[in-house]
Amino acid sequence: MKTLIFGAGGQDGAYLLAYCARLGVSAVGVARSTRTLTVGDVADFACVTDMVRVQQPDLIFHLAANSTTRHETLFENHATIATGTLNILEAVRRHQPACRVFLTGSGVQFENTGRPISEKDPFAATSPYAVARIQSVYAARYYRQLGIQTYVGYLFHHESPLRKPNHLCKMIAEAVKRIAQGSNERIRLGDISVKKEAAFAGDIVEGIFTLVSQDKIFEATIGTGVAYSIQDWLEVCFAKIGRNWRDHVDVRSDGFRPEYQVLVSDPATIHSLGWQPKVGFDALAEMMLK
Repeated sequence: MKTLIFGAGGQDGAYLLAYCARLGVSAVGVARSTRTLTVGDVADFACVTDMVRVQQPDLIFHLAANSTTRHETLFENHATIATGTLNILEAVRRHQPACRVFLTGSGVQFENTGRPISEKDPFAATSPYAVARIQSVYAARYYRQLGIQTYVGYLFHHESPLRKPNHLCKMIAEAVKRIAQGSNERIRLGDISVKKEAAFAGDIVEGIFTLVSQDKIFEATIGTGVAYSIQDWLEVCFAKIGRNWRDHVDVRSDGFRPEYQVLVSDPATIHSLGWQPKVGFDALAEMMLK
């Protein structure tokens, strides 16, 4: 079995490559800028077509995206997520129609009333990022009618030591490590009551593989179904170094506030396929503080 992984330069790509290696699956990781992976741009139809035609993969994973909802990333999100999806699906239709395709979806593309979100809930175009994700799903549903086995996994917040430092939980963990080593810095945050999931990226990619390994269910939310606040993350991280988070954190009313108060999944469908997360909240904090 051979797989192509677009967007392999991020944390999900790294864990998916490692998981494929454990399964004995030959994997080619693709990223736009890389020293160790295959260079390629999912937004370039000729590039994608050549890779599909030459590699003849059995599985393709589209993980590439700039994971921000800012309006300034409108065109980048459209090119990478929406156009990238069309490029993959059309290349597969022309050159490798038996190939299974996985597309990344997101919890932020749904209407969010604060209750757990499932793949059956309605979409909401609340940001350019959500718009691109929604378009990608409708492309998947269209190509499914053409006979292409196209899967969508709607992912919620997940972390790992490989997370980029601009993401909040990683930023906090890195600051806590420096404070443990003697730094007197202050962590400045906005609303710390916001709740979201804290899954481990290695678990999530196993959920992705579970979804594409069966024949009947094509869309599922992949998450823990449990939400934690930013304050919860502060408490568990600082407890690991024997400190009180209140002595090191400034909460500002003018700080960053996301567009939701709670973002949590209803993972009943993926659980019905046999997948369950293994790494809990405390263990994830331990992992990221090492």
